[in-house]
Amino acid sequence: MLLPSQTVQLDEQSVAIPPFIRYPTLRQLTERVQQETLNALADSALHTAQQISRSARVLDSLYQTPIADASILVAITHERHPKLLLTRRAAHMNSHAGEVSCAGGKYEIGDGNNVVTALREACEETALPPNKVQLIGQLPIQTSKSGMSVRPIVALIAPDLVLVPEIGEISRIFWADFEALLTQPTVEYAIEYAMQDQVATILTPSWQVDGETVWGLTGRVIASLLETAFDRQLEWYYRVQDSRL
Repeated sequence: MLLPSQTVQLDEQSVAIPPFIRYPTLRQLTERVQQETLNALADSALHTAQQISRSARVLDSLYQTPIADASILVAITHERHPKLLLTRRAAHMNSHAGEVSCAGGKYEIGDGNNVVTALREACEETALPPNKVQLIGQLPIQTSKSGMSVRPIVALIAPDLVLVPEIGEISRIFWADFEALLTQPTVEYAIEYAMQDQVATILTPSWQVDGETVWGLTGRVIASLLETAFDRQLEWYYRVQDSRL
């Protein structure tokens, strides 16, 4: 396992700055997510000091945010037609086996903050070098079906990075076309779910991406990102299918 001190070195150069982003979609995304990140700690004295740079304020907000049970990296390629990094968890995993997820995992003592957790886990799962990541900010906490708090950390990465799945945890790395997520409607997805002594069919929104179904917490994180950055309102529900139909 890679230790945080070996993999994660963060400073102001690690933060993406909207005026320096060439592509309008990514520039708006960065501006909106960073504003959401800064608003979370708007009362901080550091944030009211005009001499402090925007990148320093973003880092400070990320560092001061309470530590979640787990953090994930919402990594988007920095290019004209951006893509979102997704993985499929290995079938033998104890939790969320075979499901689509963003790279990430549980907080470990020594991480110190959610950003280090997300970057360390992404490095372990996909060989994504932390020094190749430009931080944008964070999204609101999501709660997994096991009850864990999960903090999404949003970042830009180069489009030509060579990523390798860690076969003990990840069976596949693939990419979602970001503009398709932004414009295409969701598709209702049916899951068999054990409820007490019965099995029910749960209906929920999803995206179909490269032969994979993106739903659950990962789907909610994407929906949160689209709402924050582009005002796209998506109803996200879990509804028991009426067996009489």
